[in-house]
Amino acid sequence: MELSNWAPEHSDALRDFIAKGMSYSEAAQAINSRFNTSYSRSAALGRARRLGLTADERPKPSMPAKPADLRDIGVPRASDFKASALPWPTAPVFKEIKPVKLRCVAIEPLHLSLIELERGDCRYPYGGDEEGETITFCGHPRRPGSSYCTPHFHLCRDPVVPAERSASTVSLRVVEAA
Repeated sequence: MELSNWAPEHSDALRDFIAKGMSYSEAAQAINSRFNTSYSRSAALGRARRLGLTADERPKPSMPAKPADLRDIGVPRASDFKASALPWPTAPVFKEIKPVKLRCVAIEPLHLSLIELERGDCRYPYGGDEEGETITFCGHPRRPGSSYCTPHFHLCRDPVVPAERSASTVSLRVVEAA
């Protein structure tokens, strides 16, 4: 015997609703409103299959007895269609763009490994783009306050925005808290 959380009266109601031609979704909603349950469409479908209720036992929708005559069907003309009534969007028009000019620096890297780097060396990486390609580093003396040498420092910054803020003197007053 198969364990189920469907009560026998719920299963009987499902049989009745399916026999009346209701869809599984409608049957689940009807059972939920009658018995205050929360069965989903999928639960009703699964239970109906376990009960042996198949789609073949459900009444078929009525079909016309005689197929329509092909002469009754009008052939659509191009003027019958409007551009806005098309079920698919029109292809966007793309503008031609210029290729991006990459910035580079005129400095020959020393290609040091991570172990070979000293405390004050530039850590700008090279390589590692391909699978298994080793990564090396620039290795030139780095700029104070940065991990990179001056050319790589400027390469990594936006050329429009100034690289550093100008230092200003701010006078601070010390106020005693009471």
